[in-house]
Amino acid sequence: MSLDVVILAAGKGTRMFSSLPKVLHPLAGRPLLRHVVDTARSLTSGRIIVVYGHGGQQVPLAFAGDGLVFVVQEPQLGTGHAVQQAVPHLSGERTLVLYGDVPLISRDTLSKVSSHASDLGVITAIVDAPAGYGRVVRDAAGRMVRIVEERDANASEKAIGEINTGILCASTARLKQWLGGLRNDNAQGEFYLTDVIARAVADGVAVHTAQPAAQWEILGVNSKRQLAELERTYQRQHAEQLLSRGVMLADPERIDVRGQLQCGQDVSIDVNCVFEGDVVLGDGVMVGAHCLIKDSKVEADARILPFCHVDGAQVGPAARVGPYARIRPGSVLAANSHVGNFVETKNTQLGENSKANHLSYLGDTTVGRGVNIGAGTITCNYDGVNKARTVIEDGAFIGSDTQLVAPVTVGKDATIGAGSTVTRDAPAGELTVSRARQTTVKGWKRPVKKKIGE
Repeated sequence: MSLDVVILAAGKGTRMFSSLPKVLHPLAGRPLLRHVVDTARSLTSGRIIVVYGHGGQQVPLAFAGDGLVFVVQEPQLGTGHAVQQAVPHLSGERTLVLYGDVPLISRDTLSKVSSHASDLGVITAIVDAPAGYGRVVRDAAGRMVRIVEERDANASEKAIGEINTGILCASTARLKQWLGGLRNDNAQGEFYLTDVIARAVADGVAVHTAQPAAQWEILGVNSKRQLAELERTYQRQHAEQLLSRGVMLADPERIDVRGQLQCGQDVSIDVNCVFEGDVVLGDGVMVGAHCLIKDSKVEADARILPFCHVDGAQVGPAARVGPYARIRPGSVLAANSHVGNFVETKNTQLGENSKANHLSYLGDTTVGRGVNIGAGTITCNYDGVNKARTVIEDGAFIGSDTQLVAPVTVGKDATIGAGSTVTRDAPAGELTVSRARQTTVKGWKRPVKKKIGE
């Protein structure tokens, strides 16, 4: 059965105190709306229509090229009015209505109503504090008959603990019919989407209800506080998943996954680590405290020591990185290689058993096997216009405080004396030194500071 999805994303988000539309605020590194779109895509190949309003073109521009249909709601006259704007674009047999600020609703929960044979399915929830939500009113037989909004509810209705989440799925043909008959004779003067329930009941259509597996699935975001609380909820769920797969977390409350994190066996992650994009940690990997790893693969038994930033890189088996190292995009560290404290690599291949342990920059560099890079070594890879590559062949030894001015090659088993500036290729197996002659100036005195008045 073909399914279209309408995502309501026109709210201003006044309590966010931001010029950024509410649905573009990030949760786990992605816009709230992105979470909802991805879940919708997991359900259907049909149209996904996003109804936007406040923030101008920011929402469509943020999702340009995603194949979504965008419809503006101006002015904003309620949820029913919002869905009415999407009606011309609905062609599937059924329509599912979601909310751009309710990001954690799961595919499994939505499947309970989106695949149901009835003409109307609604997600409800029983909560301890229903204030602020529309209440689900049922008849003596327990059948859902209508939803009453908080502002329009009387005392007995406000005491109801079952709330409306706003998420519903209906026959497209019937939904269009019900939307056409909506009225705005309520406290807000708005067209409520929830009024379609009463219209369905009046037409003799049975209303099927389902509830989420966890209450956090239906939590929305209306303030920065709620956004922060939902972020921790999201991260706790990820932490629980990692723990259930055998990952050692020093503190499940202090980890942030902002993408996809795959872990092998016997992986250990210390506190305050952030994982962005697609990250793979192989068997036996240890990640020290306060690390950020983004779009990278760390192979078996590698060690990422504290305070490291690894971005767009591959760290080989049993390699060691850090502490305080920065591994930038395009870096590939081979097995048993070492990158130490305050070392930065960019677009660099560091060969097996090679080491750069202290205070160095290796940019656009190919390093062979068994190479030692001395402290303070830098590759001068940029002339202000173009980048050039440095090649350091197997077994070379680079003395401390050396500048390698690319393009340049240091031959196999060559040695570069400390303090050298190398501008021409250094031959294999030879010592290359480039430094000024040391001179002592006898009798030289340091200048002294004059006293005031002299």
